[in-house]
Amino acid sequence: MKFTESERPVSLDIEHLIVAGWTGRNQQAVEHHIMELAEIGVAPPSQTPLFYRVSVTLLTREEEVEMLGEATSGEVEPVLFKQDGTIWLGLGSDHTDRELEAVSVAASKQASPKPVAGEVWKFDEVRDHLDELILICLIEENGEWVKYQQGTLASIRPLQDLLQLSDMPDRSAMLCGTLPAIGSVRPAKAYRMELRDPVLKRSLNLDYRVRTLPIVN
Repeated sequence: MKFTESERPVSLDIEHLIVAGWTGRNQQAVEHHIMELAEIGVAPPSQTPLFYRVSVTLLTREEEVEMLGEATSGEVEPVLFKQDGTIWLGLGSDHTDRELEAVSVAASKQASPKPVAGEVWKFDEVRDHLDELILICLIEENGEWVKYQQGTLASIRPLQDLLQLSDMPDRSAMLCGTLPAIGSVRPAKAYRMELRDPVLKRSLNLDYRVRTLPIVN
């Protein structure tokens, strides 16, 4: 895949894709969320965090993705890329089929494309202030942009821990978890996502739209 870093082209040959789930840093909050999901039929994970392997073909730079049915939604996440010993930090969305999630979390991850931003940062440039990085997600509702998620990476398990626990192979990408929704988890037709670095005063940005395909029985 083609990216840019400080306006320089970066080519990452990604062969493996991992979706890290249940990565909240506050373990009590994670357990509470597991209980909430269990009440609506989502099976609890076998361990936390849990690393789902999905098809690398789900990664996309397209500005519009097609989804089957109305019950899907995106969520803003940091993304790690590893190639030839170098780690890069990017921005992505773990778009998920929420109805399928109640049947199988793993299947719901596999069923949806994973949009990623076109720019990356070298991980070493942000390693010492990761907890200060800010994730923001806006969704389009009734013709207006509404804040859907916002918080710092301090709410997510340290990315260095996820690198080690996942045994992330070379030439791979990993979506690293998200933040609670403001209000309910719900579908939207369009997303505006940002990873903001207040120390180095820069941002990664990801915008995409969802085209809904009809379910034909």
